[in-house]
Amino acid sequence: MHALASRIRRLEPSCGPVRLVGVDGHAGSGKSTFAEKLATVLGGAPVLRLDDIASHEELFGWTGRLLSQVIEPLGRGETAHYAPYDWRARRFGPPRALPAAPVIVVEGVGAGRRALRPYLALLLWMDLPEEASWARGRARDGEEQREFWDGWTRAEREHFAGDPSRPYADLLVRQCEVGYEVRFGPAVTSEPDRPLTDGDGPSAMC
Repeated sequence: MHALASRIRRLEPSCGPVRLVGVDGHAGSGKSTFAEKLATVLGGAPVLRLDDIASHEELFGWTGRLLSQVIEPLGRGETAHYAPYDWRARRFGPPRALPAAPVIVVEGVGAGRRALRPYLALLLWMDLPEEASWARGRARDGEEQREFWDGWTRAEREHFAGDPSRPYADLLVRQCEVGYEVRFGPAVTSEPDRPLTDGDGPSAMC
């Protein structure tokens, strides 16, 4: 993880003064946990969760809101303000500030969508197949969310069919028994399919 953090710090800013790092993958693939760990290694980088941007009515139709509330202010070097969605109350809450930090981790299904990729310094994909991811998500959320998950899986499959993220990922992240393995992704054609260790040895990621 430290090798990955070092690589991110060396990247050029991608959205004004900010290096936006996207963490995409199927629902239940471990994006939130990985993003939090990465943010910690990066010295407490802010994490923007796309669950706060989406809503029941717009599972994937939130691009315009993200661009206007977050991307455009950050691109000007300003603090962004967005209204996080409350999934239980089914309404947006009071505005939350997101400062233009050196690195911001954007985590959620669709973080690597076509409209956002021009603003990303790096795109990571949690490399767990959809069925395994969804099984983990369903087990996590319990029977009371079964109906929501039925609708979600259909919507997610439709989204990725028209706007896939994995083919554009710079890095693929696979969870190990201990830690993570990070490999160069499909978007990086000049590197072999090997773990990203930056000279730290195989134990750097797993």
